[in-house]
Order: sequence, then structure tokens, then C-alpha cells
Amino acid sequence: MPVVTRHRTCHLCEATCGLEVDVDGNSIVAIRGDAKDPLSRGYLCPKAFALQDLHEDPDRLRAPLRKTADGGWEEMEWGKALDYAAERIRAIQTAHGRDAVAYYAGNPNVHNTGAMMFGPQFVRTLRTTRRFAATSVDQLPHHFVSWLMFGHQMLIPIPDVDRTDFLLLLGGNPMASNGSLWTVPDVKNRLKAVRERGTLVVVDPRRSETARVASQHLPIRPGTDALLLAAMVQVLFAEDLVRLGSLVDFTDGVNAVREATADYTPEAVATSTGLDAEAIRQLARDLAAAERAAVHGRMGLSTQEYGGLCQWLVQVLNILTGNLDRPGGVLFTKPAVDVLSRMSRGSFGRWRSRVRELPEFGGELPVAALAEEINTPGDGQIRALVTNAGNPALSTPDGAGLERALAGLDFMVSIDPYLNETTRHAHLILPPASALTR
Repeated sequence: MPVVTRHRTCHLCEATCGLEVDVDGNSIVAIRGDAKDPLSRGYLCPKAFALQDLHEDPDRLRAPLRKTADGGWEEMEWGKALDYAAERIRAIQTAHGRDAVAYYAGNPNVHNTGAMMFGPQFVRTLRTTRRFAATSVDQLPHHFVSWLMFGHQMLIPIPDVDRTDFLLLLGGNPMASNGSLWTVPDVKNRLKAVRERGTLVVVDPRRSETARVASQHLPIRPGTDALLLAAMVQVLFAEDLVRLGSLVDFTDGVNAVREATADYTPEAVATSTGLDAEAIRQLARDLAAAERAAVHGRMGLSTQEYGGLCQWLVQVLNILTGNLDRPGGVLFTKPAVDVLSRMSRGSFGRWRSRVRELPEFGGELPVAALAEEINTPGDGQIRALVTNAGNPALSTPDGAGLERALAGLDFMVSIDPYLNETTRHAHLILPPASALTR
């Protein structure tokens, strides 16, 4: 009979679902959600079901690969591969300085305990300021706003979805993403519960899976969310709907917000957003009237021209309606690991990129600057690159240009289980173990 192995969590996304795996020797028979898990209650997203496909994929690398002189690949023993990587990195930094070696971290790093524990230590040993990550084309505005408003880049408030009566979602599709960032598995039933006891409003250019189960769907024109949010703030002030609640003693800047949004009436933004002015006004009224309400903007708000402004206005709405840091509103979480004391609170502009002088945030430079930092000769030119669980040639701006730049590096090592658009330019690929192996 197959043996059932119960894993406490699947860490492929923020939801951390409990799962069960049936194995017969070294073969995987079945994967399913753990019905006894108190958080996920038997739910699993498609990522977890795909663990078997990843584990058994014949294309997944299982040994280090070194590029040969003719452009082919040869397997290496692990000890020799690690020594080779260390020797080449050290030689380049000795000859050209610490910043001649750059580091890029992909999104999977934050879903892997080992990478989270040892990745930062490895980066510190490189002592380079040429650090890049998927963050700058992902959710950096979340962190930037939290750093500016709350004092720490990881203090990101999330909706109290199980207790709110009015939930306004922008730039996200939790029915597909499983409530990414919320850590609330079984989000499908949780969102339906919001609709049944109150109101669920989704602002999205398309009728997404979440929009289809919402009480109201507002099909906004892409990239105009900042205008909608500013108009809602204007309505709150114009109709005397501002209720600061427990934040009444922290009113510095409220008048400045009133003045900054005064011209953004619903009528002024209606044409640009594609939304009816009265619908915008009523949305602001309903938000203010709800006993417990939460406004949440996800990655779709961050990955647009005014992403930082969008994320700021989201929190402004939560503050002006008295729903910041209160039950049924948006809350600051208490995670199992105290990331506030273990991670940097954030920083801005401590150093800049060499070519365009773009500022760092949280110790990272915008990945849009990576190619030009490789291509431009001079002191501090990037000559070597370490990529960890990322495919920037596919997922960052001007991927074709970055691929051309990667081809000119003196040395590149990639920690990755696959030969892909980025790693094919590496001189050495170090494949990690699969999730099920771990």
C-alpha cells in the first residue's frame, strides 16, 4: 500500500497550504490538500498539484552543468562546480572590484525557506552594491509605500477578509492567485462569504474570475487606477465622510491630502477611467458607510506608471475611513517569524546605478538598469552575474537586450533547475533539489 506523507505546508505561494502526498517507494501516487489543516482546510492551488510534474520532469536538471568551449554542456561533480564558481567570482572581484559581480534574485526565493535563510548571507559575502531582483518589476510600490508611511518595508497591511463587510479589490485576482500576500487559503469560499454578508467590489479592466463572483464589477480603463482612487478621496472630503477613528490623533498631513485631491472630482476623471461619475461617487459613499471595510490593491496597481501613487492612495482611503489597523479593516499581521527585526526596514538612495544614477531601494537597484550596467565600459562595469531562481531575460524590461548583454559577461553562474532563456547564457548552472525532494 502507498505511504501517506503529510506535509505541513506548501510554500510555493504566500498561502502556505497543507498537503498530503501518497508515495510508493520513490514514486508519487497522488497529491491532495490536507483536510485537517486548520488554515487551508483541504484547498490546494494548481502550483501544488504540479509539484509531481516538476519533480518527475525529464528536462529538470539534476547535476551541475558547465558550458564547454564549443557551446555545449557537460556535467560536473558538485564539489568541483562550487569551487569553480567561487574561484571565478573571486578572480573577477580581485581584478575589477566588488561591484564587478552582480546578483539577481527571482520571485521563488521568497517561497523557499533555504533561500530565505542563506540567500542574504551569500549576497553579503559578495559585498556588491549591484544587487537586482524581481521586486522592481513586481510589488516594490507596496514596500516603498510601507517604508514611507509605516516605517518598515515589510509592514504591509492586508484585508481582514473573514470579518470585513465591504471589500474593495483593485489590481488583483485572488480567485486565481489564492489571495496572494494575504496568506488565506480557500480564498474562494472566503470571498463568497464577504459577498453573502456584505459587499465585494472588484475594479478590473477585465471580467476576471474574482469579478465574476463580486457584488459589483467596475471595468476601469487600464492604468487609470490612481485617478479613481484620488476621486474617491475627493468625495470623502467633499461630502464630509472622513472618519479617522482611532487615528484621530494622527492628523498631520490630512489637509494636504484634501488640497492635493481637490481637483480630482468624479466628473473630472470619468472620461479617463471609463467609469461613470456617479458610480465613482457612490463607491466612495458605500466605502465610508460600511461598518467594517477594507481597500486592497495588489500587483496590478504596482506594475503601472503611477504604481507608488496607487498604493499610497489605497492606504489613504483606509486611513480616512478609519479602517487601518482595525478588525474588519486592514491589519498588520503577526507572522511566525519576526521579519521586522530580521529584515532591513528599508532604504532609499543610499547608492545609485552607474549609468543613469537610478536609486536603490531596500538594497536593490531597478532591474531595468542591469543590461546597461553590463554593456557600458568603465569603472564599476558588471563583468559577472549570479542569478538565483530567476529568468530576467524573459520577465524584465527589454528581455532581448538583456540577453545580448548576458552573452558578453566574463562569467555567469545560475542557480536554477532548468536550461532557459537566461541560464543558457551561463557558464555554470547549479540546479537545486525539487520541492518534493526537500
